[in-house]
Amino acid sequence: MTQQKFVIETPDRDRAHTIAGAMQDLVEPTPAALTLFEQPDAAGTVTWRIEAYYGEPLTSADLDARLATVLDGAPPHVTAEDVPDLNWVAISQAALPPVHAGRYTIHGTHDKGRVPHGPNSILIDAGEAFGTAHHATTYGCLEAISRVTRSARFANVLDLGCGSGVLAIAVARAMPNARIIATDLDPQSVRVAAANMRDNGMASRIAVRTASGLDDPELRRRAPYDLLIANILAGPLISLSGDIARAVAPGGTLVLSGILVPQAPQVIAAYKAKGFTLRTHDRIAGWSTLVMVRR
Repeated sequence: MTQQKFVIETPDRDRAHTIAGAMQDLVEPTPAALTLFEQPDAAGTVTWRIEAYYGEPLTSADLDARLATVLDGAPPHVTAEDVPDLNWVAISQAALPPVHAGRYTIHGTHDKGRVPHGPNSILIDAGEAFGTAHHATTYGCLEAISRVTRSARFANVLDLGCGSGVLAIAVARAMPNARIIATDLDPQSVRVAAANMRDNGMASRIAVRTASGLDDPELRRRAPYDLLIANILAGPLISLSGDIARAVAPGGTLVLSGILVPQAPQVIAAYKAKGFTLRTHDRIAGWSTLVMVRR
């Protein structure tokens, strides 16, 4: 039995991150494992190399066509090769270096002995739930959380669409007295997030719950929130803008991501119409992270 490996190379770092994000989040099927790394040649010229592993039939032309529907500009050149049926998820995890985002260092088990221990060190292994900080949206949210928790205190926090739970853990590390709940509509993500809470000593600090949007009795009971984080996608963020606005306390802060840069004006307009003002707009590798405050 074999798996397929697809390779894309580009000299542009931001383009490489944008392509990797699209492969991971915007086209089907999603890869079983994906790595992104620098590849310098003898002269010191750097090429960014993406390797994506799939366990189902797919051609390079198929992948090229699907990427062309979600990427601006010329589609990347995709090459394919068969590889032995190894545990590419584990192999790709071992290739992921620690990420430093704001005050935080996000690392996998393989780097546990090589990173400083402390309240800003967060253990997240790549796996079945989104969120290792190698993706630009998670990185952008961590940068935003690092900033907003330095300038304000938050007592009641919701991480909506929590994936791996890394963002809720980051808030808990910065706000030791905050009441925090993390939710996702995918039960497997909730199980992964709960395991990550335990691995980071946060099982008693953060409630984890399966919920779709904000139509959940526990979320309604806990509202209003003075910090709400939603790293999902632009479409759901726009459709949920009314529910999210009602769930945020006056003066409360929103951190929104999962938004491609061209989609950001629509998301900003939707939330401005609901009474929010834009504080910051970070653009990282083709993705936007917004910090907004309810008037």
